[in-house]
Amino acid sequence: MKKIAIKLFLIVSMFQSSLSFAGAVDDPFISTFMFNQMELRNADDGNPFVFAGQFWFGRDLNKLWIKTEFERNNGNIEEAEIQALYSKTIAPYWDIQMGIRSDLGVDSTPSRNWAVIGFQGLAPYFFEIDTTFFVGENGRTALRLEAEYEVLFTQKLILTPEIEVNFYGKNDPQTGVGSGLSSSEIGLRLRYEFRRNFAPYIGIVKTNTFNKTADYSRIDGQPTSDSQFVLGIRAWF
Repeated sequence: MKKIAIKLFLIVSMFQSSLSFAGAVDDPFISTFMFNQMELRNADDGNPFVFAGQFWFGRDLNKLWIKTEFERNNGNIEEAEIQALYSKTIAPYWDIQMGIRSDLGVDSTPSRNWAVIGFQGLAPYFFEIDTTFFVGENGRTALRLEAEYEVLFTQKLILTPEIEVNFYGKNDPQTGVGSGLSSSEIGLRLRYEFRRNFAPYIGIVKTNTFNKTADYSRIDGQPTSDSQFVLGIRAWF
């Protein structure tokens, strides 16, 4: 935890320096807190509660992002992750982000810390893309690819297909992660925006594990594939 605190301090210090350099009268300080997913799922092994959110603050070209997600099932936290990132705009609609990620240890699973560098932005045809590379302790590496698209049936009724794919550079039996293509999650969520910043939704999510990660799941008695109905709320302020 001491190492994480030191890294967070360095990121915030670098961020504050960039704000001092970029802070102009026509570049106001802004912030946003968003619940991307706050949902209950109907899974084979229970009814997990899943939360994924992000908070960012700063100016137009330089921001500090905090990203977090966790899953709670049967009264226990099964997965938890937090990222602290410095984000700089490098092109219209595109940011480069760098910082740290911490996978918080739960039950007998050890924690893992990573250095982070990634790109986030809006690709042609309005695909939202988030590509992140991680470098961890003892030569661990990982790659996460995320994509999202919005289909507007009306100004308030919106369908969102999403996909996330994870790759790892080496086996990590303690955390149940195998090398190569490790896992994927494909989601389809239909939300209704009562207000622009508040929208309940329903949907379906398909999760899969592959290769050695699937072997670890079988050893632990966990399914390697699961289709889950979801009910949740998306909000921001």
